[in-house]
Amino acid sequence: MATNTKDLAADIPPMFTPFSLRELTLPNRVVVSPMCMYSAEDLDGTPTDFHVVHLGSRAVGGAGLVFTEMTQISREGRISPGDAGIYDDEHVEPWKRVVDFVHHHSDAKIGMQLGHAGRKACEPIAWQRNTPLTDDEKWEIVAPSAIPFGPDSDMPREMNQGDIAKVVDDFVSGAERANEAGFDIIELHGGHGYLLSSFISPLSNQRSDAYGGSMENRMRLPLEVFRAVRAVWPEEKPISCRISAIDWADGGNNIEDAVEVGRMFKEAGLDILDVSSGNVTHVRRPVTPGLFQTPFSEEIRRETGIPTMTVGNIATPEQINGVIAEGRADLCCVAKGHLFDPYFVRHAARTLGYQLPWPKQYPAAAVFNPEPEEVR
Repeated sequence: MATNTKDLAADIPPMFTPFSLRELTLPNRVVVSPMCMYSAEDLDGTPTDFHVVHLGSRAVGGAGLVFTEMTQISREGRISPGDAGIYDDEHVEPWKRVVDFVHHHSDAKIGMQLGHAGRKACEPIAWQRNTPLTDDEKWEIVAPSAIPFGPDSDMPREMNQGDIAKVVDDFVSGAERANEAGFDIIELHGGHGYLLSSFISPLSNQRSDAYGGSMENRMRLPLEVFRAVRAVWPEEKPISCRISAIDWADGGNNIEDAVEVGRMFKEAGLDILDVSSGNVTHVRRPVTPGLFQTPFSEEIRRETGIPTMTVGNIATPEQINGVIAEGRADLCCVAKGHLFDPYFVRHAARTLGYQLPWPKQYPAAAVFNPEPEEVR
């Protein structure tokens, strides 16, 4: 059961209170949000030294939970050739190296986000070029319906029952490998227009079989994936799912739909819902201020009782403390803030006057004054 916000200690800033799911206890409420890095070795999905440094530094920097990027469950599920993967047994040991570093050198826990890009697959690595992959570089794209992501996107093939069964199997295999690597929690990516998300949204799912039409049908594959993964994931370890609460597009899902999604996941046994929004079509969501998605996590949490994470332009410890103290979400995912400052959480503690223990290798940091008195 999730830690109740009523139990928050009066002398500890809310963001630094522990939080429990099943037998996993996080030291604080700050999460390094999953962020794609497109830096796998030799384009074969293998994590590299970069991943050790990238994820390890944020763990040492004080985050309570560090998530990997969306890690692909199959080669055909990659966004780009540079995506990290968990679709081969050879991926386990390199990921274990990342996990072991986090566990040995910090109090943080580490999770893997599992996903399949669906109709958003087959893109070039963003910083390498702005032209599409060549025909020789491309692979087949699949989706719930033969509807491209945008006007310049390739046409996906509508998935048949065999494709659907393979996706379920691939998620299961990915979860088993993630457990072998030692991850503490896994998250299914069911948002942002990727495969599971594209089944949930009526904008991308126009099937006429048992996987399309009503919300119950559109949720069929995400729930099949969750139940299959839950069956192989250790009982003591929690599972999360990220969703897009609203589609930001006419005819798409709205917050009432998101509440129903949350309710269905809770009834299936999901431990926590990671609430984002948008990116289900090529139409961009509006530019908005910090905490713009927190009302969605708050409403889902209030209406369903499922614990939630919130994400979206969360930039200050004051924002995080407010969200946790007011019960608007149980965890706060910080993305850009952790890219800008790997020690975001430690610096937040100093700002708040809270003593967060430093790593044993850094004792001098505890007495360092970044604003020394003027030399007289």
